[in-house]
This record gives sequence, C-alpha cells and structure tokens, in this order.
Amino acid sequence: MCQTCKNSLCCLVLEFFAIVMTKRKWLVAPGIVLFLAALGLYAYKRLPSDDTRARAQMLAMMPPDATLVIYADLAELRQSLFFLQLYKWAPRPQADADYAEFLRNTGFDYERDLDRIAIAVVRRGQESALFAVVDGHFDRQKIAAYAAKSGTLEKRGGRDIFSVPLSAGTHRISFTFLRNDRLAITDDTDLAPLLATKQNSSDAAEWRTRFERLAGSPVFAVIRQSAGTGAALAAQAPGGLRSPQLSSLLDQLQWLTVAAKPENENLRVVAEGECTQEGTVRQLADLLNGIAFLAQAGLNDPKTRQQLDPAAREAYLELLKSADVSKIDRGDTKSVRILFDLTPRFLEAARLPSPPAPAPPDIAKTKPAPAPNPKSRK
Repeated sequence: MCQTCKNSLCCLVLEFFAIVMTKRKWLVAPGIVLFLAALGLYAYKRLPSDDTRARAQMLAMMPPDATLVIYADLAELRQSLFFLQLYKWAPRPQADADYAEFLRNTGFDYERDLDRIAIAVVRRGQESALFAVVDGHFDRQKIAAYAAKSGTLEKRGGRDIFSVPLSAGTHRISFTFLRNDRLAITDDTDLAPLLATKQNSSDAAEWRTRFERLAGSPVFAVIRQSAGTGAALAAQAPGGLRSPQLSSLLDQLQWLTVAAKPENENLRVVAEGECTQEGTVRQLADLLNGIAFLAQAGLNDPKTRQQLDPAAREAYLELLKSADVSKIDRGDTKSVRILFDLTPRFLEAARLPSPPAPAPPDIAKTKPAPAPNPKSRK
C-alpha cells in the first residue's frame, strides 16, 4: 500500500497498474478499459444527482431565523401512484380571472411546470413573511414582460427584482430569477436581504441537520418551536382527544418534523418531536399510544358502528393499526416518532359525508389515581 498517500482510491489505482504491467501485453489494454469503466461507475454512484444538488441548493437558501420550512419535490410526487389517486380525489379549484390572465401571458401552469419548491415562514414581529425558492419550466422573457407591465423593476446586486401587486392591491410580492429555471419569491418588504443568507451560522447548521435526516422524503415540513405552538397543534385534535397534558408536552419540544414518502399506492408518513428531556419524550410516547388506543375504542363503540359508514370505519382502523410510536436517543437530543400509512381506502373514506363525531373517553378529564398518603397508614 502507498505510504505517502492516504487516499485509498489512489492506492487502489497504483496497485492495479502494478499487477497489470506484470502480465502479458494482450491483457493490458482490456484490463485498463475494464478498470476505467468500473472507476467511472463508482464515481457516478458517489456523485450527487442533479435533483439532489437542486434540493440541497434550495434548502441552503432558507433563512436561518425561519420558524417553518416546507419542501416538496413535485416532479417526483407526480410520478407516484398515491398522488395520482390524490389528484383524482381532490376537488379541482376553479381558476380565478387573475390566474387565467397570468397563464395566458406567461404560459406557466403550476400543475405542469412546477418541479420543486422550498418555502420558509419568517416572523416579523406580530406578522409573518414568506420566502420561497421555486424550480420549474419558465419562459423567462414572457414572465419578465408580464411583471414589468403590471409592476415595477429594480436592479440590485446585479439582479432584476420585480415587484407585483396582488389582486387585492394592498400587498405585493417580489421575485427574481436566480437562473432560467429557478425563482426566488417573497411577500416581505425587501427581497435582497433574503438572498444573502449566511450558511455558516449555528442556526443554519441546526436546520441543515434536520434537512439531512429527511433526505429520502420528497415532501416534508420542519418546524422550530415557539411559545404556544404546542397548544395550537393540540387544538387540532378531535374534541374528545384534546388534552392540556398534550399541549404542555408539545410546547416542550424544540423541533417538529413531518415527512411523507409514496410507497406504491400508499403514503408513508413520519412525524417526529425533538427535545433535550428524556422524561418529556417518554410521557409523550405514552400519551400518543393512549390516544391511538382510545381512538380505536371509539371506532369500535356500538353507536359509532351505527353512525359511521363501514368502509370509512375500516379505513380509519387500518390507519390506526399501522401507527407505530417509538423513541429515539441521539445523545444530545431525544425524540418521539410516530409512523403511519395513508392508503387509497383512506382517501375514499374522506369523500364520504362526515357523521356525528364519535365520543371516545375524554382524556382531558382523565385524572391519574391519587398517590397513597403515607400518614393515613399510621
């Protein structure tokens, strides 16, 4: 092995040629061709694909002070069986006059031409601003001409920044072409500072760690917790499953992630809550298991069986039975993860009219048994 070079690939090359040159001449040329082919295949598999690079570049532009980042690879999702079913199932919104005019003038149809999108939500005092990086098939000249006609154009930092009023007239969006197939868009007052994101900060490293964990998911959301987020999320639970304990535990999480990946006709969904306290994760895992148990009990209740369509009931039970709650220890942080599958049966069940909500036991009113008083024994 080469003593002066620490690169194992370099050593492999040297050893290979040393062996080949000791053989007969008629072995040399084919051997070199085969070796170079193998080396090329190795390099091809090791190098990131164009989609992987595009994803990394877009996420690297997300502001480190964001509270929420959403990413979706629409080009990949459009090829999945589940999303084909979802597209057929979802109601088609009627295009308004503004979008119809935009489509006529620019030729851009988001259902066909949008490939990837990364969106960040940034707090601005009591308000929030959106910043998005979008990849797609754009006719740059047509879009620039349409924006210049209905808005304003400003040159800053070597870029053309367009500002266009929204249909209501009270707000504006600004955008610029980062390249022919990529746009940066915001409804904030100034786009330029958002384009100068510093990726060497500790906040950027925290976001990057979560993005890398979700590398295999074509769609995901990452939330950095702020005060009251847990209560807002817990409020979305069905009435009988709301709990002050759930709100309190969710508020103790520093990060929340939700990711989805199509698997044949199903959609695998993984949600994870992360904090530094093992006790919080343990309590949350126990509570989530309890909620799943109570939900199944509610669906098996005789009154629910009478009120709920049998196919819908089976679809909901199928979802609950697929749910799996686990705990993850990453050293500095602890996480609770819940995994479940959405199926075409679930989509079909969601089409049906909503019956009166089942009434499972109310965990908000469930109190643990009081601890025995040692003094009462004396």
